[in-house]
Amino acid sequence: MNWSREIRIRVSEKLTWDNLLPSEQPIYVNSLVYSFGVFTLSSLVFCIASGVIMASKGPLWYQHTSLGDFMRSIHFWSVQAFFFFMTMHLVGQFFMGSWREGRAMTWVWGALSFAVSVLTAFTGYLSRGDFFAQWNQVQSKDAFNGAGLDGFLNILNNGQVYGLHIVVLPMILIGLVGIHLLAVRSKGVVPPYSVRSSETEISSAHKGEN
Repeated sequence: MNWSREIRIRVSEKLTWDNLLPSEQPIYVNSLVYSFGVFTLSSLVFCIASGVIMASKGPLWYQHTSLGDFMRSIHFWSVQAFFFFMTMHLVGQFFMGSWREGRAMTWVWGALSFAVSVLTAFTGYLSRGDFFAQWNQVQSKDAFNGAGLDGFLNILNNGQVYGLHIVVLPMILIGLVGIHLLAVRSKGVVPPYSVRSSETEISSAHKGEN
């Protein structure tokens, strides 16, 4: 059995150029609720770009220079925008039932992306290099020890926390977001609930009660 051939066939069946780069979308995609995903992705790009610049320059640059402080502010506010739009995207897609019609794994990949982004933001707060970060480290140390996670993550180890924040967790997050986008492209955008079908279900329920 040629496993590379099987993978190529399955990928070509699931992902075509029309799915990856569609030239047209349904009219309901123009709704605001469908735009929160794009806003989340755009904010993530700003987070990564500003984070790469800060990591390449080092703490002495973004803590003691005006340009570094400006870049640090961009990174901070892009993170705030990322979580705001991601929360709106999550809530909107929840009430739209985005797991319908075989899209359960698309929802799962998105939920995992949200969970990893929370851990990434947490390690970011611990990597600030100021009293705020030290206070959070000391306060969260007991919680991690009580949960039995101290053997895997030492909150007081700045090198480990910094490495997780700038390398490990971002790579996992980018991978999950990429899989989520591929799942959206392969399955298509979930359509909204049909008003007519909802009315039919309500009328059927009333008839059943009578």
